[in-house]
Amino acid sequence: MTQAPTPTADTVRRLVRSLLDEGAGGTAGPDVRPVREGHPHTWWVGTRHVLRLAPDRDASVRRRRELRLRDLVRPHVGVAVPTSVAHGDWAPGLAYTLDTKVPGGTADEHDVSAVGKADLAGLLGGLRAVPVRQAETLGVPRTAPRSLEALRRMAVHAAERLAAADEFDATRLRQLTPPGAAQLAAQSATAVLTHHGLTGEHVVVSADGRVRGVLDWTEAAVGDPAEDIAGLAVAVGSPAAVRAATLAGYGARPCLRGLWLARCDTVLRLTDHVEGRAPGSPTLLRSRLRRTWEPILLERVTEFKDGEGEPDGRGARQAP
Repeated sequence: MTQAPTPTADTVRRLVRSLLDEGAGGTAGPDVRPVREGHPHTWWVGTRHVLRLAPDRDASVRRRRELRLRDLVRPHVGVAVPTSVAHGDWAPGLAYTLDTKVPGGTADEHDVSAVGKADLAGLLGGLRAVPVRQAETLGVPRTAPRSLEALRRMAVHAAERLAAADEFDATRLRQLTPPGAAQLAAQSATAVLTHHGLTGEHVVVSADGRVRGVLDWTEAAVGDPAEDIAGLAVAVGSPAAVRAATLAGYGARPCLRGLWLARCDTVLRLTDHVEGRAPGSPTLLRSRLRRTWEPILLERVTEFKDGEGEPDGRGARQAP
């Protein structure tokens, strides 16, 4: 397979000059710079645009699908979805999209306000309203729900290693018992369109705590709605995520399932970093772990309501 070229500032500048009027008449054109150090495929272009370059053919397929998917979800979700002002190939078979920038910071930089939680509720409710068949027609894949019990077992072992490194109290994971994980298994016929990548960097939050937009829809899938609740727990904290999901009409089961998916995921990710298997910012990983372990009132319920499931007294609850 031919090695894909590595984009440089000159590559980006030449492409941008061909797409925008800026740079005409012999001027240098807009300022371009990587969005993140060490990630050469996403670039700020001036103050109003972002250029995203697919690094391989699989990513190109997702980029092209995203263009159509954003048009499908935009009327439903109630927050901004980036608009493409140009798209095509930046190298043979490798796609690009030049998008408008959604103003604001990230959920890693700003706390979400009470009104922002309502914005997130509109996002989750809007995703439920997107016709699944239309999303699948665009090529959005369907994914099977993850096993919470299998994830719990891995997280228990990882938590013990984090405890040995003085990073985490491993006893906290005992709140989720095997019967509790079984009780929180995904239910049949609940698949919806999910963003499937609601990390803090993809949730745009303004300084006043409003959620202004959601970025990067390339990992969208039809599947378990608890995955997006889990993503929000990592991005904005468990109380805000569960409040948004509740306002969106989700009951106790998917909220608690999302909460525990997020908790197990963040334990595993920090363990991978501490043990040298994964890169990343340790400060950010620890912050995300803390967010997912923020206590919520819902953990104290003893039964599911509105047909959400039957209690067995051994589920996931936090001591008062």
